[in-house]
Amino acid sequence: MNADAEARYLSPGELDRIKSFVTSGDRRLRVAQTLTDSRERIVKQAGDQLFQKRPDVVSPGGNAYGEEMTATCLRDLDYYLRLITYGVVAGDVTPIEEIGLVGVREMYKSLGTPVDAVVEGVRAMKNAATGMMAGEDAAEAGSYFDYVIGAMQ
Repeated sequence: MNADAEARYLSPGELDRIKSFVTSGDRRLRVAQTLTDSRERIVKQAGDQLFQKRPDVVSPGGNAYGEEMTATCLRDLDYYLRLITYGVVAGDVTPIEEIGLVGVREMYKSLGTPVDAVVEGVRAMKNAATGMMAGEDAAEAGSYFDYVIGAMQ
């Protein structure tokens, strides 16, 4: 907060943001719990959708060809799901950015991984995860998936 650094009391706008953060806490924790409890199902559904939509990824010469590489791809999707869960709990994209998105495009490019396929996998996870939720919960979760998708494009 800037208020402490500036040796002043919180402004009405700052207080409103804190109030909003606190009152959205139950929803954020509920969303994070759903993502955590359903992580295997979300990642499996997303992987199935990705590999069906992008058979080149799992075909000979593809970046996820073979059992070990397919498992690595699914592990990466699980990693992004975990980061999204951190963001939901924090109510902010900062943990996602700081932990998992800095340099991600460059890393995948150096590994020969098609970034658009990773984006497609994250989009599939969003569809699977938000399909398990309703209303505000789905919107809350969806915004963090959208942030990851946008940062990778």
